[in-house]
Amino acid sequence: MSTHKNIDRVCIAALVIAMIVTVIFMHADTAGVITASASCGYESRLFDTSKVHSIDIVMDDWDGFIETCEDEEYTSCTVVIDGDSYKNVAIRAKGNTSLSTVSQLGSDRYSLKIEFDHYNSAENYYGLDKLCLNNIIQDTTYMKDYLSYQLMAQMGVPSPLCSYAYITINGEDWGLYLAVEDVEDAFLERSYGSDHGELYKPDSQSFGGGRGNGKDFKMDELDMDDFNSNDSDRENFDPSQMAQGADDSNRPQPPQNDDQRSEASEDSSSNSDDRPQPPDVTQDGDTTDDRPQPPSGATQGADGGMPGQDGDNHGPGGGGMSMGSDDVKLQYIDDDTDSYSNIFDNAKTDVTKADKKRLIASLKSLSEGTDIEDVVDTDEVIRYFVVHNFLCNGDSYTGSMIHNYYLYEEDGQMSMIPWDYNLAFGTFQSSDATAEVNTPIDTPVSGGSMDDRPMLSWIFADDTYTQLYHQYFSEFLDSVDFDTLFDTLIETTKELIAPYVEKDPTKFYTYEEFEQGVEALKTFCELRTDSIEGQLDGTIPSTTDGQSEDDSNLIDASSLTLSDMGTMNHGAPGGGGGPGMGDRNQDKVEETDLSE
Repeated sequence: MSTHKNIDRVCIAALVIAMIVTVIFMHADTAGVITASASCGYESRLFDTSKVHSIDIVMDDWDGFIETCEDEEYTSCTVVIDGDSYKNVAIRAKGNTSLSTVSQLGSDRYSLKIEFDHYNSAENYYGLDKLCLNNIIQDTTYMKDYLSYQLMAQMGVPSPLCSYAYITINGEDWGLYLAVEDVEDAFLERSYGSDHGELYKPDSQSFGGGRGNGKDFKMDELDMDDFNSNDSDRENFDPSQMAQGADDSNRPQPPQNDDQRSEASEDSSSNSDDRPQPPDVTQDGDTTDDRPQPPSGATQGADGGMPGQDGDNHGPGGGGMSMGSDDVKLQYIDDDTDSYSNIFDNAKTDVTKADKKRLIASLKSLSEGTDIEDVVDTDEVIRYFVVHNFLCNGDSYTGSMIHNYYLYEEDGQMSMIPWDYNLAFGTFQSSDATAEVNTPIDTPVSGGSMDDRPMLSWIFADDTYTQLYHQYFSEFLDSVDFDTLFDTLIETTKELIAPYVEKDPTKFYTYEEFEQGVEALKTFCELRTDSIEGQLDGTIPSTTDGQSEDDSNLIDASSLTLSDMGTMNHGAPGGGGGPGMGDRNQDKVEETDLSE
């Protein structure tokens, strides 16, 4: 009997406690308590895509901040998001080549990174630690990044959340930006749980991705005409002229390994009078001049030319050289962790020696094509490349630059996370629209060969994986049927953001260019869908060689001008269109010669 009474008392006490806890959680906001759901609820707040959000940045010396943006130094500010105020938050400009591009365009409209936890590790926005505010440069549509992330998420690929936000500075209009969840701690916990794996952002030293990499790169030293040739046949693109402006015989080649470094030293001593020498390097690895340097570990073509010149380039629009290093290509080099500095120096989690060794072992299996299921999340990576290859993003792992992706590894199994698609939809090189629209889905690499990209090539090394890739492509096209999704999504997004684009005082393009860009985007999606459907049913070849042999059924996109959507050279003279940049920066724009 006494036992039963005790049980009753325990039950009553537990019920009372539960009721008290329930009441507290129901009134958590007024009680000053942050609930677990609230602390992880940023996805339903800032990243609600049904509206344009408001973000006010409050700072005493905004002009001083702008003047030092290219230094990428953090400054304290107050950020007000949809009425919620956060004090002592860190803010800096973000970007690599885009930083100098903004300055060259005579604009102050930098992309921004906000760190809620920079000065106070306990601070966050409903669980979000870091936020990116993208300035939507090189995108007349305002949609290329936004659509790309939406499509990735729809395909089941872990992707950054994003939404539109109208930015004000101390209450004054600044412009329409894309708010993007930074791929760090909060993203990892949301996507993979608290017991997540390791995260990296591989990037070569000469072209940035992770902060610090590429900081010495100067956009004005890169010949954008080479990247944005308007020739109908991009196979005429001569990568040897890029950046250095010299022919193959006069360009120094970066050695790939120790043996090659020894050979290179011997060659340089015998030909020092005939070849220009690379700049001196300090003990810290910094160069003593400001020229962009070739990526460490970059491979040479079979003929001794620049990388990618002897490789398979996609479609009639392929070509270009490979700028990335072997580790960024996710190739196995050796067992030395120092050989993978472009990966490990850009780790976003605290990695140990054991973590590094485990990743190297996975890269070895990947490069050798063994135990693929153990070292690659095959289903997720196939889904990633289905969407990625639809989007035709040359500024990526499959392009010549070999960057703009995150590598996730857990228990030796790797996958990829999408990042930076403002030059997607064929607008990176922006030459032949027909070539871009018909980019072969089974050989989508430009600037190198398929074997050059082991994280992709395994899909086509096994018929089972290739068939699954084609199956997922078909399912993707069914899910994004142009009339029921693309057209509707694009039009709905346009209606949502149009009033903000129109009043945007710092925009890079005019409102008329925005409208023109949106129409071009719709056309590209429709034609790209038609081409891939033909490639899947066999009426259009799905490989480079196949399209070279028979181009009779390629989708004609000659009426489409890719530069209408914004390009790598901003759609400036030579790429179509020009920057509007609103009234705030108009005087500066008139003083800027974009043809230089």
